[in-house]
Amino acid sequence: MATMALPIVHHPNFNVEIARNRRFPGGKFRRLAEILSAEYLSGPEGFQVPEPLEADSITLAHDGDYVQQVLTGTLPATIEKEIGFPVHEGVAFRARCATAGTLLAARIALANGIACNTAGGGHHARRGQGAGFCVFNDVGVAAHTLLASGEIERALVVDCDVHQGDGTADVFADNPEVFTLSIHAEKNYPVRKRASDLDIGLPDGTGDEDYLNTLRAILPDVVDRHGADIVFFNAGVDPHYQDTLGRLALTDSGLRERDRFVIGSARDSGLPVACVVGGGYSNDIEALAQRHAGLYRVAAEFV
Repeated sequence: MATMALPIVHHPNFNVEIARNRRFPGGKFRRLAEILSAEYLSGPEGFQVPEPLEADSITLAHDGDYVQQVLTGTLPATIEKEIGFPVHEGVAFRARCATAGTLLAARIALANGIACNTAGGGHHARRGQGAGFCVFNDVGVAAHTLLASGEIERALVVDCDVHQGDGTADVFADNPEVFTLSIHAEKNYPVRKRASDLDIGLPDGTGDEDYLNTLRAILPDVVDRHGADIVFFNAGVDPHYQDTLGRLALTDSGLRERDRFVIGSARDSGLPVACVVGGGYSNDIEALAQRHAGLYRVAAEFV
Protein backbone atom coordinates (compact mmCIF):
# COMPACT_ATOMS: atom_id res chain seq x y z
CA MET A 1 0.00 0.00 0.00
CA ALA A 2 1.26 3.48 -0.80
CA THR A 3 2.44 5.55 2.14
CA MET A 4 1.13 8.75 0.55
CA ALA A 5 -2.17 9.51 -1.13
CA LEU A 6 -2.47 9.28 -4.91
CA PRO A 7 -3.51 12.64 -6.40
CA ILE A 8 -6.85 11.95 -8.10
CA VAL A 9 -8.83 14.55 -10.01
CA HIS A 10 -12.61 14.14 -10.04
CA HIS A 11 -15.64 16.36 -10.63
CA PRO A 12 -19.23 15.35 -9.77
CA ASN A 13 -20.27 16.39 -13.26
CA PHE A 14 -18.09 13.73 -14.84
CA ASN A 15 -21.17 11.58 -14.44
CA VAL A 16 -23.57 12.45 -17.23
CA GLU A 17 -27.05 11.23 -18.04
CA ILE A 18 -27.15 9.61 -21.47
CA ALA A 19 -30.26 7.95 -22.88
CA ARG A 20 -30.43 4.30 -21.80
CA ASN A 21 -30.34 3.01 -25.36
CA ARG A 22 -26.90 4.59 -25.88
CA ARG A 23 -23.78 2.50 -25.51
CA PHE A 24 -21.86 5.14 -23.57
CA PRO A 25 -21.85 4.02 -19.90
CA GLY A 26 -22.09 7.44 -18.25
CA GLY A 27 -22.86 5.97 -14.83
CA LYS A 28 -19.42 4.39 -14.51
CA PHE A 29 -17.81 7.66 -13.45
CA ARG A 30 -19.92 8.03 -10.29
CA ARG A 31 -19.38 4.41 -9.30
CA LEU A 32 -15.64 4.66 -9.97
CA ALA A 33 -15.40 7.67 -7.66
CA GLU A 34 -17.31 5.78 -4.97
CA ILE A 35 -14.91 2.84 -5.21
CA LEU A 36 -11.83 5.07 -5.04
CA SER A 37 -13.25 6.94 -2.05
CA ALA A 38 -14.12 3.72 -0.24
CA GLU A 39 -10.57 2.45 -0.76
CA TYR A 40 -9.22 5.77 0.51
CA LEU A 41 -6.86 6.01 -2.46
CA SER A 42 -6.99 9.79 -2.60
CA GLY A 43 -6.26 10.15 1.12
CA PRO A 44 -7.90 12.38 3.75
CA GLU A 45 -8.08 15.45 1.51
CA GLY A 46 -10.13 13.58 -1.07
CA PHE A 47 -10.38 14.40 -4.76
CA GLN A 48 -8.89 17.41 -6.49
CA VAL A 49 -11.79 19.23 -8.21
CA PRO A 50 -11.05 21.03 -11.49
CA GLU A 51 -12.57 24.32 -12.60
CA PRO A 52 -14.22 23.92 -16.03
CA LEU A 53 -12.12 25.31 -18.87
CA GLU A 54 -13.23 28.29 -20.91
CA ALA A 55 -13.31 28.45 -24.69
CA ASP A 56 -9.97 30.22 -25.13
CA SER A 57 -8.13 27.33 -23.51
CA ILE A 58 -9.98 24.67 -25.48
CA THR A 59 -9.28 26.41 -28.79
CA LEU A 60 -5.57 25.74 -28.34
CA ALA A 61 -6.39 22.26 -29.65
CA HIS A 62 -9.75 22.75 -31.41
CA ASP A 63 -11.25 24.93 -34.09
CA GLY A 64 -12.92 27.94 -32.52
CA ASP A 65 -16.18 27.55 -34.44
CA TYR A 66 -16.54 23.96 -33.27
CA VAL A 67 -15.90 24.94 -29.65
CA GLN A 68 -18.56 27.64 -29.83
CA GLN A 69 -21.05 25.21 -31.35
CA VAL A 70 -20.50 22.85 -28.43
CA LEU A 71 -20.78 25.57 -25.79
CA THR A 72 -23.88 27.17 -27.33
CA GLY A 73 -25.70 23.93 -28.13
CA THR A 74 -25.68 24.57 -31.88
CA LEU A 75 -23.77 21.53 -33.15
CA PRO A 76 -24.96 20.24 -36.52
CA ALA A 77 -26.86 16.97 -36.27
CA THR A 78 -24.25 15.29 -38.47
CA ILE A 79 -21.51 15.98 -35.92
CA GLU A 80 -23.69 14.92 -32.99
CA LYS A 81 -24.28 11.66 -34.83
CA GLU A 82 -20.52 11.12 -35.14
CA ILE A 83 -20.06 11.88 -31.45
CA GLY A 84 -22.74 9.33 -30.62
CA PHE A 85 -25.08 11.27 -28.34
CA PRO A 86 -26.78 14.67 -28.12
CA VAL A 87 -24.43 17.39 -26.90
CA HIS A 88 -26.77 19.27 -24.60
CA GLU A 89 -25.74 21.81 -21.95
CA GLY A 90 -24.91 19.13 -19.37
CA VAL A 91 -22.72 17.21 -21.81
CA ALA A 92 -20.91 20.41 -22.83
CA PHE A 93 -20.26 21.30 -19.19
CA ARG A 94 -18.99 17.79 -18.52
CA ALA A 95 -16.60 18.09 -21.48
CA ARG A 96 -15.21 21.35 -20.08
CA CYS A 97 -14.73 19.73 -16.66
CA ALA A 98 -13.17 16.53 -18.01
CA THR A 99 -10.72 18.51 -20.12
CA ALA A 100 -9.84 20.70 -17.14
CA GLY A 101 -9.35 17.53 -15.12
CA THR A 102 -6.64 16.26 -17.44
CA LEU A 103 -4.87 19.61 -17.40
CA LEU A 104 -5.00 19.69 -13.59
CA ALA A 105 -3.74 16.10 -13.38
CA ALA A 106 -0.85 17.01 -15.67
CA ARG A 107 0.13 19.99 -13.54
CA ILE A 108 -0.03 17.91 -10.36
CA ALA A 109 2.05 15.21 -12.04
CA LEU A 110 4.68 17.76 -13.03
CA ALA A 111 4.94 18.74 -9.36
CA ASN A 112 4.54 15.34 -7.69
CA GLY A 113 5.43 12.69 -10.30
CA ILE A 114 2.02 11.15 -10.91
CA ALA A 115 -1.67 12.06 -10.91
CA CYS A 116 -4.84 10.55 -12.34
CA ASN A 117 -8.05 11.97 -13.77
CA THR A 118 -11.24 9.93 -13.36
CA ALA A 119 -12.38 11.10 -16.79
CA GLY A 120 -10.57 12.02 -20.00
CA GLY A 121 -9.11 10.09 -22.85
CA GLY A 122 -11.20 11.81 -25.54
CA HIS A 123 -8.87 10.60 -28.25
CA HIS A 124 -11.36 10.57 -31.14
CA ALA A 125 -12.00 14.32 -30.93
CA ARG A 126 -10.15 15.92 -33.83
CA ARG A 127 -9.21 19.55 -34.23
CA GLY A 128 -12.38 20.33 -36.17
CA GLN A 129 -14.97 18.17 -34.41
CA GLY A 130 -15.72 15.43 -31.93
CA ALA A 131 -16.48 11.78 -32.68
CA GLY A 132 -16.69 8.38 -31.03
CA PHE A 133 -18.14 9.53 -27.65
CA CYS A 134 -15.45 12.26 -27.47
CA VAL A 135 -16.41 15.95 -27.45
CA PHE A 136 -13.05 17.58 -26.65
CA ASN A 137 -9.59 16.03 -26.83
CA ASP A 138 -8.53 16.61 -23.23
CA VAL A 139 -4.97 15.36 -23.68
CA GLY A 140 -4.63 17.59 -26.72
CA VAL A 141 -5.85 20.63 -24.82
CA ALA A 142 -3.67 19.86 -21.79
CA ALA A 143 -0.47 19.33 -23.77
CA HIS A 144 -1.01 22.39 -25.95
CA THR A 145 -1.68 24.49 -22.83
CA LEU A 146 1.48 23.32 -21.10
CA LEU A 147 3.54 23.88 -24.25
CA ALA A 148 2.11 27.36 -24.76
CA SER A 149 2.81 28.37 -21.16
CA GLY A 150 6.36 27.01 -21.24
CA GLU A 151 5.64 24.51 -18.46
CA ILE A 152 6.91 21.74 -20.75
CA GLU A 153 8.87 21.56 -23.99
CA ARG A 154 7.94 18.05 -25.12
CA ALA A 155 5.26 15.48 -24.33
CA LEU A 156 4.66 11.80 -24.98
CA VAL A 157 1.18 10.31 -25.38
CA VAL A 158 0.90 6.58 -24.67
CA ASP A 159 -2.58 5.54 -25.81
CA CYS A 160 -3.56 2.00 -24.79
CA ASP A 161 -7.28 2.32 -25.46
CA VAL A 162 -8.51 -0.49 -27.72
CA HIS A 163 -9.42 2.07 -30.41
CA GLN A 164 -6.80 3.92 -32.41
CA GLY A 165 -6.21 7.49 -31.25
CA ASP A 166 -7.14 9.18 -34.51
CA GLY A 167 -8.21 12.46 -32.93
CA THR A 168 -5.01 12.79 -30.93
CA ALA A 169 -3.00 12.09 -34.07
CA ASP A 170 -4.94 14.86 -35.82
CA VAL A 171 -4.56 17.39 -32.99
CA PHE A 172 -0.79 16.88 -32.91
CA ALA A 173 -0.23 16.43 -36.66
CA ASP A 174 3.10 17.93 -37.74
CA ASN A 175 3.91 18.82 -34.12
CA PRO A 176 7.41 17.49 -33.33
CA GLU A 177 7.05 18.51 -29.67
CA VAL A 178 4.51 15.76 -29.01
CA PHE A 179 5.07 12.09 -29.83
CA THR A 180 1.90 10.01 -30.15
CA LEU A 181 1.92 6.25 -29.64
CA SER A 182 -1.27 4.22 -30.11
CA ILE A 183 -1.50 0.48 -29.42
CA HIS A 184 -4.94 -0.77 -30.39
CA ALA A 185 -7.06 -3.38 -32.18
CA GLU A 186 -6.31 -2.88 -35.86
CA LYS A 187 -9.78 -3.86 -37.13
CA ASN A 188 -11.71 -1.82 -34.58
CA TYR A 189 -13.10 1.73 -34.79
CA PRO A 190 -12.26 4.07 -36.45
CA VAL A 191 -12.34 2.59 -39.92
CA ARG A 192 -10.34 5.50 -41.35
CA LYS A 193 -7.41 5.98 -39.03
CA ARG A 194 -5.11 8.98 -38.83
CA ALA A 195 -1.44 8.17 -38.50
CA SER A 196 0.10 8.59 -35.06
CA ASP A 197 3.87 8.93 -34.77
CA LEU A 198 3.79 5.21 -33.99
CA ASP A 199 0.76 2.97 -34.47
CA ILE A 200 0.71 -0.64 -33.30
CA GLY A 201 -2.38 -2.38 -34.64
CA LEU A 202 -3.01 -5.76 -33.01
CA PRO A 203 -5.06 -8.65 -34.43
CA ASP A 204 -8.42 -9.57 -32.95
CA GLY A 205 -8.20 -11.77 -29.90
CA THR A 206 -4.73 -10.69 -28.80
CA GLY A 207 -4.30 -11.78 -25.19
CA ASP A 208 -2.14 -10.83 -22.23
CA GLU A 209 1.15 -12.42 -23.26
CA ASP A 210 1.31 -11.13 -26.82
CA TYR A 211 0.01 -7.70 -25.85
CA LEU A 212 2.51 -7.25 -23.03
CA ASN A 213 5.40 -8.58 -25.10
CA THR A 214 4.57 -6.04 -27.81
CA LEU A 215 4.37 -3.20 -25.31
CA ARG A 216 7.64 -4.20 -23.65
CA ALA A 217 9.38 -4.33 -27.01
CA ILE A 218 8.45 -0.81 -28.11
CA LEU A 219 7.79 1.46 -25.13
CA PRO A 220 11.23 1.75 -23.49
CA ASP A 221 12.80 2.85 -26.76
CA VAL A 222 10.05 5.43 -27.34
CA VAL A 223 10.53 6.82 -23.83
CA ASP A 224 14.30 6.98 -24.26
CA ARG A 225 14.30 8.53 -27.72
CA HIS A 226 11.67 11.24 -27.39
CA GLY A 227 13.03 13.08 -24.35
CA ALA A 228 9.60 14.12 -23.09
CA ASP A 229 8.89 16.23 -20.02
CA ILE A 230 5.63 14.40 -19.26
CA VAL A 231 3.78 11.24 -20.29
CA PHE A 232 0.03 11.26 -20.86
CA PHE A 233 -1.26 7.71 -20.38
CA ASN A 234 -4.67 6.76 -21.80
CA ALA A 235 -5.48 3.65 -19.74
CA GLY A 236 -8.70 2.54 -21.42
CA VAL A 237 -9.94 -0.84 -20.19
CA ASP A 238 -11.69 -1.69 -23.44
CA PRO A 239 -8.93 -4.16 -24.46
CA HIS A 240 -10.56 -6.44 -21.83
CA TYR A 241 -12.00 -9.68 -23.15
CA GLN A 242 -15.47 -8.85 -21.77
CA ASP A 243 -15.67 -5.33 -23.20
CA THR A 244 -18.66 -4.86 -25.48
CA LEU A 245 -16.79 -2.61 -27.93
CA GLY A 246 -13.34 -4.21 -27.79
CA ARG A 247 -11.82 -6.91 -29.97
CA LEU A 248 -8.84 -7.88 -27.82
CA ALA A 249 -8.68 -10.38 -24.97
CA LEU A 250 -6.82 -8.95 -22.01
CA THR A 251 -7.70 -10.15 -18.51
CA ASP A 252 -7.87 -8.09 -15.32
CA SER A 253 -4.32 -9.20 -14.58
CA GLY A 254 -3.16 -8.24 -18.06
CA LEU A 255 -4.59 -4.74 -17.71
CA ARG A 256 -2.86 -4.30 -14.36
CA GLU A 257 0.48 -5.42 -15.80
CA ARG A 258 0.01 -3.08 -18.76
CA ASP A 259 -0.61 -0.15 -16.43
CA ARG A 260 2.30 -1.10 -14.19
CA PHE A 261 4.68 -1.33 -17.14
CA VAL A 262 3.63 1.98 -18.73
CA ILE A 263 3.74 3.94 -15.47
CA GLY A 264 6.90 2.17 -14.32
CA SER A 265 8.70 2.84 -17.61
CA ALA A 266 7.99 6.54 -17.29
CA ARG A 267 8.80 6.84 -13.59
CA ASP A 268 12.00 4.79 -13.93
CA SER A 269 13.10 7.41 -16.47
CA GLY A 270 12.19 10.24 -14.11
CA LEU A 271 9.16 11.32 -16.14
CA PRO A 272 5.91 12.48 -14.54
CA VAL A 273 2.77 10.62 -15.63
CA ALA A 274 -0.75 12.02 -16.05
CA CYS A 275 -3.24 9.16 -16.35
CA VAL A 276 -6.70 9.42 -17.90
CA VAL A 277 -9.48 6.86 -17.65
CA GLY A 278 -10.05 6.15 -21.35
CA GLY A 279 -12.67 3.82 -22.78
CA GLY A 280 -14.51 0.90 -21.25
CA TYR A 281 -17.93 -0.42 -22.22
CA SER A 282 -20.30 -2.79 -20.47
CA ASN A 283 -23.88 -2.93 -19.27
CA ASP A 284 -22.53 -4.13 -15.92
CA ILE A 285 -21.51 -0.79 -14.40
CA GLU A 286 -20.15 -2.38 -11.21
CA ALA A 287 -17.81 -4.71 -13.09
CA LEU A 288 -16.74 -1.91 -15.42
CA ALA A 289 -16.02 0.55 -12.62
CA GLN A 290 -13.97 -2.08 -10.78
CA ARG A 291 -12.04 -2.68 -13.99
CA HIS A 292 -11.24 1.02 -14.27
CA ALA A 293 -10.31 1.20 -10.59
CA GLY A 294 -7.38 -1.08 -11.33
CA LEU A 295 -5.48 1.86 -12.86
CA TYR A 296 -5.65 3.87 -9.65
CA ARG A 297 -4.63 0.91 -7.50
CA VAL A 298 -1.57 0.40 -9.69
CA ALA A 299 -0.79 4.14 -9.86
CA ALA A 300 -0.84 4.30 -6.05
CA GLU A 301 2.17 1.96 -6.05
CA PHE A 302 4.23 4.78 -7.61
CA VAL A 303 3.38 7.57 -5.18
